[in-house]
Amino acid sequence: MTNVLFYTFTLLTLVSALLVVVNKNPVNGAMFLLLSLVGMAGLFVMLDAALLAFVLILVYAGAVVALFLFIIMLLDTRPEHLKPFTKMSIVAATLGGLLLFLGAHVIGKSVGPTAPPAFAAPTLKNFAEMLFTTYLLPVQLVGFMLLIAMLGVIVLSKKFAPVEDAK
Repeated sequence: MTNVLFYTFTLLTLVSALLVVVNKNPVNGAMFLLLSLVGMAGLFVMLDAALLAFVLILVYAGAVVALFLFIIMLLDTRPEHLKPFTKMSIVAATLGGLLLFLGAHVIGKSVGPTAPPAFAAPTLKNFAEMLFTTYLLPVQLVGFMLLIAMLGVIVLSKKFAPVEDAK
């Protein structure tokens, strides 16, 4: 039964992640991102990391996907306004994919087997203590970058009236 659940969550995650990338409708892409995150949360639950699954659903599926949807709907992007793929964009995407694969391969080779570190019990108190001490700056930087992205989308989506020459 565990194998069936693992393969189900894995298939759900991979197929929905692929549909995020290839879907032309950005709202549908955000919904497939949500579905992919739910599949990842299911995999975390199977690994007995229920707290991580809860944080994934609460923070990413709840807040980040809602922010993405807000930004997408604020931009008012429609599939008919999208430009078709050109030869240059296909070459650039292929080159980017190859570089990503090469980087993952190099990192995978450089990380050797190590002994598992001695972690404290995965409780909410330990997680909160690490979040607000060790990882405080990265968390604040991510929040600040999301705020900048949201403000940038608001400025880009604002419709300005043409300025008349004042003489």
